[in-house]
Amino acid sequence: MKKLALHWQILLGIVAGVLAGWLALVTGGQSWLQDWIKPLGIIFINFLKLIAIPLIITSLITGVAQLKDISKFSRIGIRTIALYLVTTVVAVTLGLLLVNIVRPSRGLSDDTRQNLLENYAGVASGKIELAEQAQESGPLQPLVDIVPDNIFGALSGNANMLQVIFFVIFLGIGLILIREEDAQPVIGFFRGLNEVIMKLVDLIMLTAPVGVFALMATLVVESPSLDLFQALMFYSLTVVLGLVILIFGFYPLIVRVFAGRSYRFFMKGIAPAQLLAFSTSSSAATLPVTMERVEEHLGVEEEVASFVLPVGATVNMDGTSLYQAVAAVFIANTLGLELTLTQQLTIVLTATLASIGSAAVPGAGMVMLVIVLNAIGVPEAGLALIFAVDRPLDMLRTVANVTSDASVSMIVARQLGLLKEKPEEKRLSDYYHPGEP
Repeated sequence: MKKLALHWQILLGIVAGVLAGWLALVTGGQSWLQDWIKPLGIIFINFLKLIAIPLIITSLITGVAQLKDISKFSRIGIRTIALYLVTTVVAVTLGLLLVNIVRPSRGLSDDTRQNLLENYAGVASGKIELAEQAQESGPLQPLVDIVPDNIFGALSGNANMLQVIFFVIFLGIGLILIREEDAQPVIGFFRGLNEVIMKLVDLIMLTAPVGVFALMATLVVESPSLDLFQALMFYSLTVVLGLVILIFGFYPLIVRVFAGRSYRFFMKGIAPAQLLAFSTSSSAATLPVTMERVEEHLGVEEEVASFVLPVGATVNMDGTSLYQAVAAVFIANTLGLELTLTQQLTIVLTATLASIGSAAVPGAGMVMLVIVLNAIGVPEAGLALIFAVDRPLDMLRTVANVTSDASVSMIVARQLGLLKEKPEEKRLSDYYHPGEP
């Protein structure tokens, strides 16, 4: 009997998790589910986070060192950043277009609006305080934050991912500049370690269906009340519509036009990473799987994938940018404010720049939304209006972020002649043979 493909296993895990969560709500088994099922999801995410930084270190060092000279490194870097900026601007513009057409604030009553503001005022104030700290630190503070004063301190937490990437790229450049015979032992060590990490990814993915089952069951049990979801339905649908257009329309289109790969090939290759992104809501946690899918199933050479994808997981936040655009206009309109064309263009600029700097800020999406609201003169307290539905929307935003990273890596690889015509697809069964030592 043919083994069910990984993406179908993950999808079944998601569906089963939703059903299990609903059953727990109906039967009053929420406490049992949180005690015995939720920990399985936490362990699964912790496994992915555990190898995120080692994977970034090993893959980036080997990837940058393989470029041999600075000029090749700069060609990949410039193309990557330029494409990430373009996709982000497209995402923000699409969000603004949709929110102006749909005008989701029409579906929110005054009573529900007041209820949301009261229920989430405390959470909103915390995000506003973080945003004020970010703004008071000066315009060049994001650049200061990128350069760590202690690399071991930066390695101590996934929140410092941008600092780790800076150091690793810096180290990779150093390996390019020294004699090849001196660099080879170091490169060889990290290349071997990278192979070990990728094998660990394969082992962790054997547990993915169980992990996403636990995550989805917990999400259903811990979700806000149904009334709040109904009140914010039009806002949510606007964000979802924009993200669906990006995921299933824009990204496959640019892959077809600029990378020469079919819609089916691209979506089939990246599907497991998308489903994992949906269940974890974390680009960083999904990164190991994204790299495996892009290299082994989409045909991107390691030297491109090992640079483009870790950088993208940190600075490329298309889904978050689209959501910020929709949320900013929605909050303004709900509070009775009509935004001018200049203010909406300010959203495009601010959201684009915020997506790059968000990785170093705790609670990134919401905190950077406060800065966007402040840039267009909208009261930051309006942030409380959207907290109720932020968690499910965050799941789909992460799918857009991961899909964008994969599409950009394919385009960069094609431009540099580093996209394989027929990638060798490896399955988890190739690495796992029950009964063997």
